Amino acid sequence: MNNDSRIRISKSEILSDNWYVLRKITFDVRGTDGQWRTQSREAYDRGNGATILLYNRELRTVILTRQFRMPTFLNGNESGMLIEACAGLLDQDNPEDCIRRETEEETGYRIRNVEKIFEAYMSPGSVTEILHFFIAEYSSVMKVTEGGGAEHEQEDIEVLETGIDQAMEMIRTGEIRDAKTILLLQYVKLHGIL
Repeated sequence: MNNDSRIRISKSEILSDNWYVLRKITFDVRGTDGQWRTQSREAYDRGNGATILLYNRELRTVILTRQFRMPTFLNGNESGMLIEACAGLLDQDNPEDCIRRETEEETGYRIRNVEKIFEAYMSPGSVTEILHFFIAEYSSVMKVTEGGGAEHEQEDIEVLETGIDQAMEMIRTGEIRDAKTILLLQYVKLHGIL
């Protein structure tokens, strides 16, 4: 863990190591007034990840996925289904290799050229993950399987192809509420890609 002159970690406890690791960290932090204060926070470490938006310039379409997400169900999403851009954990891979693997597993497209556009912390108040964002062009000749995810990971993913204008409208209506997906869709619109 990174200790700078403003932070002194005094204790780190593992609260759960069931799916990923949840730690309780007790630390002293020096405020802007120079005073030290003891605080305690929980941090969930699930590793870093990558996400991608596949787009077809000629058709003005994008590839998205739909799958069940328990945390959204617990927080008011009645069906638990969420429309998202393809994504996955790095699992010891570099971000580019990860996103190529995840793209084929989830969407069935074997992509060649990927472009990294940025990386971001998605929930820095509680999750350690850095997410690497990519975009890539796709065409029908790149479709090698039906996709749907990896059975051993208990994934059941529906692949969606939709027009960019329809996808942007789905953000407005609340059909798309996933932050990484909204960022990627806005990126391709703002940069004139679609």
